[in-house]
Amino acid sequence: MKLATAVLAAGAAISLTTALVGAARLRQDARQHTERNDAVLTRNQLDWLAQLSTNPDLAKLWTPEDMDVKEYMGLLKANQLICMLSLRDRLGFVRTGHLPWHAAKLMESDVCRRYWDRFGDFRAEEAEGDEQAEHVTRVLDRAAKNHGQAQATAV
Repeated sequence: MKLATAVLAAGAAISLTTALVGAARLRQDARQHTERNDAVLTRNQLDWLAQLSTNPDLAKLWTPEDMDVKEYMGLLKANQLICMLSLRDRLGFVRTGHLPWHAAKLMESDVCRRYWDRFGDFRAEEAEGDEQAEHVTRVLDRAAKNHGQAQATAV
């Protein structure tokens, strides 16, 4: 092999390696940017839920007409817990295979089940098109149904 060919081949290999590393870095940056945005948006939502679930005057502005303000505030607390679980899962803090366990623990709470009965369909609509959110919603829905079936069997 001539020296010029070897130099060209080495240069091409270095260029290709640099391009691949650069592309991987861009993908990683984009993923981290998306995760940061998700975390910020969820933090805003959690702050809003915290305010509404502790301030009856503010909650009254948002309470559905057919619902008591105190009941709505309780449901907002349940929503807050569900949002926290969803964020933990989105950021990778829920170990693989443990999401159903966490969802079942949430659905042991009466207020979480009442929230899910009232707003679960809305959450499913909201999750459409987001594969990870759809998965969390399906797991929560299954946990709510399983809890209901377990209660019916126990009676």
